[in-house]
Amino acid sequence: MSTDDLRAIELLGRVRYGRVATSMRAMPFVAPARHIVADDRVVLRMHRGMGYHQACSGSVVAYGADNFHSGEPDLWAVQFTGTATMVRPTDDQLERFGPGPHRVDGQPFDPVYMRLTPQFATVHLLEYGSEPAVTAGEGGDGRRQNSHAA
Repeated sequence: MSTDDLRAIELLGRVRYGRVATSMRAMPFVAPARHIVADDRVVLRMHRGMGYHQACSGSVVAYGADNFHSGEPDLWAVQFTGTATMVRPTDDQLERFGPGPHRVDGQPFDPVYMRLTPQFATVHLLEYGSEPAVTAGEGGDGRRQNSHAA
């Protein structure tokens, strides 16, 4: 695993929720999911009642998370792309997920779990520290770090 992959995994471990994206009947969708990192893989928990897990299982998906609402001065977003497969979580993983919501869209919460083995990881950093901003004449979008790993 590359340094960039490790950084993406480390950042993902700082938040509990993200969004999974794929297509269903040729239409793109984005759905909320709870995640944990286990053995360099991302394990997702979603509500079965949405039916999105059926479109994700066996398909290439993107999973993204960020700290945009954290109040931290520097912001980041990570995205993982890979194939999702249905899994039965271990007891340790269930404990790490913690309790789920009581209801989702008015229905009792019925969890379903998927594992995403990342093939690519991307990290975007939005730094608002005390350094002067980089302008187009000084290097364009020099504030954006874009890391792709195979």
